[in-house]
Amino acid sequence: MEEAQDTRELRGGMEAEEPASPQSPPSPPPPPTRLSPVAPGSPALSPAEQPSEAYARQLLLEEWGPPGGSLQLPPGLTWKLLFLRRPLYRNLLRSPNPEGINIYEPAPPTGPTQQPLEALGNFHGWRISTEKLQHNRSWTVKQQCVDLLAEGLWEELLDDEQPDITVMDWFEDSRLDTCVYELHVWLLAADRHTTIAQHHVAPRTSGKGRPSCWVQVSHVFRQYGPGVRFVHFLHKAKNRLEPGGLRRTRVTDSSVSVQFRE
Repeated sequence: MEEAQDTRELRGGMEAEEPASPQSPPSPPPPPTRLSPVAPGSPALSPAEQPSEAYARQLLLEEWGPPGGSLQLPPGLTWKLLFLRRPLYRNLLRSPNPEGINIYEPAPPTGPTQQPLEALGNFHGWRISTEKLQHNRSWTVKQQCVDLLAEGLWEELLDDEQPDITVMDWFEDSRLDTCVYELHVWLLAADRHTTIAQHHVAPRTSGKGRPSCWVQVSHVFRQYGPGVRFVHFLHKAKNRLEPGGLRRTRVTDSSVSVQFRE
């Protein structure tokens, strides 16, 4: 697996320090309850609007640019179905921006709150838990397990072509601690437990510049080997208990996507 380390700040002129790997990277947690697949965000096309099989193939090959310029589909999978599902080059996570925060502006001011996180937005698809720490601090843990086959990919593509799997996230430089964010991602086999590849990072920000800027974290899995069927995405954001409630580190625009190498 070739790693592409892209932990950096793109808003507000502040750079993140070299990220550190958390000690003793955890094993993949028990998978969340299996959810039904979700079609892409665009509205479904009526039969009259759907392209022909040949035209759908032409459009997708031009859009995706696979190696060699072509793709072999397994029996039962059609180009028209792929055109509707668009499994490549789209975000496979549900509710990637649950609080509706815009990364092109500093994180909006907020004070301590006693409301549960689920009351602050649409967190459909996320499993949320809390890990208590010392000194009035805690982690909010959010995770999803993406079923790549249910999202429209197929075994031969994942095993033979091994397209890039890119994970990306943005966290707030909340200054609540020296490390306010962790990312843990596992590429899992069909049993949803066997780990084929993994990535763990706990970036530290420099503490300079304006607070509440957004820091980007990204990683590309390449040449990870055959057998990948699930992507388990988990991130942690740190909280601090203050008079009046919990002050949180916010996270937004999380993504998992599959694409061919440029």
